[in-house]
Amino acid sequence: MDIQSLMRQAGEMQRKMQKAQEELATKLYDGVSGGGMVQVTINGGGIAKKIEIDPSLMIKEEKDILEDLIIAAFNDAKKKADDDSSNLVKAATAGMKLPAGFKI
Repeated sequence: MDIQSLMRQAGEMQRKMQKAQEELATKLYDGVSGGGMVQVTINGGGIAKKIEIDPSLMIKEEKDILEDLIIAAFNDAKKKADDDSSNLVKAATAGMKLPAGFKI
């Protein structure tokens, strides 16, 4: 493989990665826990944008459960964002003929 071909591929991959990052930044991911009683929405960068809590959980004695459910919902949303990010990276680098051992 010649260096010019590799450089063209790298440039194309960089353009695709930039587009994927821009797309990911605008997406929202919903995480749910407690059978839908807690919902967290984050963006592709992992920043929490919204939390919805079922009013039935607003009981003083349920504070620990509510905190655990919020964490679980956030982690659910973050996993979805991470999975989507991974898929976008795979799509951006698909078909690239990179030398053995080349890491992105």
